[in-house]
Amino acid sequence: MPPGTKHFPTYFRDRLESAMKNETYHFVSHMLQQNRPLSEFIDARYSFLNGALARHYGVPGVVGEAFRQVQFAAQTRRGGLLGHASVLTATANGVETSPVTRGVWVLESLLGTPPSPPPPDVPPIEPDTRGAVTIREQLAKHRHVAACADCHAKIDPWGFALENFDPIGGLRTHYPGAKGRPIDASSRLPSGEQVRHEADLRQLLAARKTELTRNLTQKLL
Repeated sequence: MPPGTKHFPTYFRDRLESAMKNETYHFVSHMLQQNRPLSEFIDARYSFLNGALARHYGVPGVVGEAFRQVQFAAQTRRGGLLGHASVLTATANGVETSPVTRGVWVLESLLGTPPSPPPPDVPPIEPDTRGAVTIREQLAKHRHVAACADCHAKIDPWGFALENFDPIGGLRTHYPGAKGRPIDASSRLPSGEQVRHEADLRQLLAARKTELTRNLTQKLL
């Protein structure tokens, strides 16, 4: 869902949708052609950027329309598919991030353990365009419904770890509106591990080599 021009003008001005898709295309093509380790889908410290996408990521020294391989500095909070703006935008709703959608994407697309579908009589969570509350608070209210609590306990922690990325994959430290509240990306996974942000999530996923390999093999077949 494309974001609003008011809140994300660079998405259209810099043609970021096309750039995001190209980054992932070049990255996956490189992985296949160079026979890179599967773990780099999770923890690669490089990607393929043009000038517009590099500005979006805050990566200096890249100019022009052409895509080229760029090595990330140690402090850059990117790496692997979880840092791709294409994935982060596709798992948002154009207004705000969606930890639920991002959590489902991690479980389904990376680990191959999709959650159960929601009960048919549960209404969806509508984005709060006024910024009155954070998405974490909205989900906390949603989990008061008994039918929702169990599934969300298995899904939401994976998505909360990506909350420092906004609806078009840009880094942020505070929510817009919501009185400028700082973002809390911490969560406890269903298996008990505590994560502080996307770097911890990336490390935990990279350690699950068997699940990642099995899932990718099944999808390719």
